[in-house]
Amino acid sequence: MTISTIKAKGISVSLDLTVGHIADMVVDSGGRQLKPLHRAPWIDEPRETLPKDLPEGTVRLSGDFLCAPFSRSDVEEAPLHGWPANSAWDVTDSAATDDGWRASFRLRHKVMGATVDKILTLRDDHPFLYQEHVFSGGHGAISVAHHPMTAMTGGGRLAFSPKRFAATLDDPLEPDPARGRFMLAYPGRSTDLSHFPAAGGGTLDLTQYRMGDHREDFVTLVEADHGGPGWTALARQAEGDLLLVLKNPAELPITMLWLSNGGRDYAPWSGRHRGVLGIEDGRASVGHAASIGDNWLKREGVATAFALGEGLSVSFRHVIGAIPLSGGEPPQAVTTANGLMRLAAGDSTWEVPFDSDFLRIGQPVPG
Repeated sequence: MTISTIKAKGISVSLDLTVGHIADMVVDSGGRQLKPLHRAPWIDEPRETLPKDLPEGTVRLSGDFLCAPFSRSDVEEAPLHGWPANSAWDVTDSAATDDGWRASFRLRHKVMGATVDKILTLRDDHPFLYQEHVFSGGHGAISVAHHPMTAMTGGGRLAFSPKRFAATLDDPLEPDPARGRFMLAYPGRSTDLSHFPAAGGGTLDLTQYRMGDHREDFVTLVEADHGGPGWTALARQAEGDLLLVLKNPAELPITMLWLSNGGRDYAPWSGRHRGVLGIEDGRASVGHAASIGDNWLKREGVATAFALGEGLSVSFRHVIGAIPLSGGEPPQAVTTANGLMRLAAGDSTWEVPFDSDFLRIGQPVPG
C-alpha cells in the first residue's frame, strides 16, 4: 500500500494510491481532532481471508473515491465503480502553496480513452478538502459520482439543500432475507424527506440515522433548482461533530444515500459494517449502460453522464469538511459567499472559512 499525505494548517488528508481512496482525513478544530470519514473494518485483515472475487475498491474501502462509471461497468470492462476506484494513481505534483497545499494525481488506466486527473487542495485554517477531477479526451460518455462515507456509533441527524424528491429503485440492494435486509419501499418516492415509504407500510424519516435500524438501503435525492450549492449536513451524535458535503448541482445533480448498518450478512460485510452512511453526489444512473441510455432520471430531466471527446476536457468539483458541533442539530441553511460559509440553525448562525468561488455556481457546466 502506498499513501500520499498532504497537509495545511488544521487539516491533513491521505490518499491510498493503490485504489485512489481517501484513507484518512483529520481536521484539528477547537482543540479536537475530527475524523469524519469511514474505513472498512476488514482493510487490515489478510487478503486471503477475504472473498477472492472482491473488487480491490471493496478490499480497500475507505473515505471517498471517484466512481467512473457509477456502479456496474457494463460498457467498458472494469470492476464495480470503474478503474478510478479500483486501481493505481500516480502523484504528478504535490507542493505547498502560499495558503496551504495542492496535489495532483493521475490514474494509470484510461476511462473510455480519457486521461483522468485528481486535484486535491487544502487551505490553511479551512476545515475542508477541495477536490476536482478532470477527464481529458476520450470518447462516448461517462457517468461519475463521488463516494464519501462516514460512520457513526450513536446515529445522527441529516439536513439537505432543497430537493425535488427522493426515490428508490425498483429493487432493494439485498432482496434475499438470507443475505441481508432493508427498510425502505422499492420502488418508492416522496417529496417529503421526513416521510418516505417504508417496506412494511407507513413511512420512515430520511433525516434520521438510527443505529437500531439494521439495514442496507439506497435512495436517490434529486436537487431542486435553488441557485446555490448542493449540500448535505450530518450531525453525528456520539462524535459531536458536523460532516459537510458540498457540490455544484449543475455538475452533480443527484445525491445518493447508502445506508449500510449491519444489513449484509455475507463476507466481508458479515453484519459488522455498522453505522455507515454514503453521501454520493453524482451525475449517474445505476450502471454505465443505463446512465448513457434511457433511464428514469433522464425522464425527470436529470443529466446522468458527461460527454467525452477528443480535444475536450471535462471537470467537476466537490467539497468535504467537518467542524465541531454541540447539541446534535444540523443546520437548516448553508450559504457561501465572500470567503465564508454561513450555517443557520434556529436562531443561531455561525461562520467558517470557505473558498466560496471553488464550486463555480452559476458558471457554464463543462462537457
